[in-house]
Amino acid sequence: MYKNLVRRRAVLRRGLALGGLSLLPIRHVLAATSTPLKIGFVYVTPVTDAGWVHQHELGRQAVQAALGDKVQTRFVENVAEGPDAERVIRDLARDGCGLIFTPSFGYMEPTLKVARDFPDVKFESITGYKTAPNVATANARYYEGRYLAGVAAGRMTRTHQAGYVAGLPIPEVLQGINAFALGMRSVDPKAHVRVVWLDEWFNPPRERDAAMTLMDQGVDVLAFHTGSSAVMAAAQERGKLAVAYHSDMRKVAPDAQIVAVQHLWGDYYTRRARAVLDGTWKSASLWGGVKEGMIRVGDFGTKVPKSVQEELLARQGDMAQGRLQPFRAGSADIRDNAGKVRIAAGQALDDAQILQIDWLAEGVQGRVR
Repeated sequence: MYKNLVRRRAVLRRGLALGGLSLLPIRHVLAATSTPLKIGFVYVTPVTDAGWVHQHELGRQAVQAALGDKVQTRFVENVAEGPDAERVIRDLARDGCGLIFTPSFGYMEPTLKVARDFPDVKFESITGYKTAPNVATANARYYEGRYLAGVAAGRMTRTHQAGYVAGLPIPEVLQGINAFALGMRSVDPKAHVRVVWLDEWFNPPRERDAAMTLMDQGVDVLAFHTGSSAVMAAAQERGKLAVAYHSDMRKVAPDAQIVAVQHLWGDYYTRRARAVLDGTWKSASLWGGVKEGMIRVGDFGTKVPKSVQEELLARQGDMAQGRLQPFRAGSADIRDNAGKVRIAAGQALDDAQILQIDWLAEGVQGRVR
């Protein structure tokens, strides 16, 4: 083995010398033929053509396309949070993955547990908040897109009633509901948002049933924070309107969709993979939004007037420049739906306060479970 390696080095040196590149360090040539970085992705639902997992799968594909044969990516789908997640993450680490992305809040603790046993493997806990020397966290400011979608809903509703099908009452979901209500009421002060909790992320039949119940209660615009496109399909079936989440869902609801709130992971995932390859990866925490290109609203439906589209894009531009912040109060206090002042006039929540939101805003009909 050693003799073969010496022979290959000698051949490489002679070839480089003949090509006039004899000064190039041999380690660079050997690095070009090294084993690709194995990267694992763990998905909480099956891979579908839209939704939360779909967006992360697009991110994986972006990494593979950008880095080519320098990486070898794979994914495991439909992995339940908890013991199953720990088993899958551990298997990926044992199989030689040098970088593992775990995009679901409930994967945070299993990721940390496995990371302690594999200190040389890099982990990216997506939507988690706990770091370790070999565990980074990243999340998107989904609430920014929710606020903009609320503006669209406020412009499009005729009943002043929107419905919201929600998975679990974690801060990220509460941020989204509140931002949506604040955006809606910024253009329609009479607007109210009805919330139905499912206590799970992915159950298309139950998501559909919740949407139907809300529409039976007079809702004419729907939003959701679950994992499938069932709410969009229900709105299409009943001739109502809906805000797509995670992905553009016009394929499922061509007439119902008014706008889509998308989160984009390809750039972040590629940058983190490059950092592992060049040895610069460090544990860090990122919370990126419209400004960083991680959140985008667009993909307007045909029923949305041009004036509304232009208004949303202008507000999105303001958000990117820091001129618009969903959790900043104007001349009036922002209260919760029990009447308590949560943001005093002229004040804004900082990131730490946003991350700890445990209340529902004025105009939201429901309670934190």
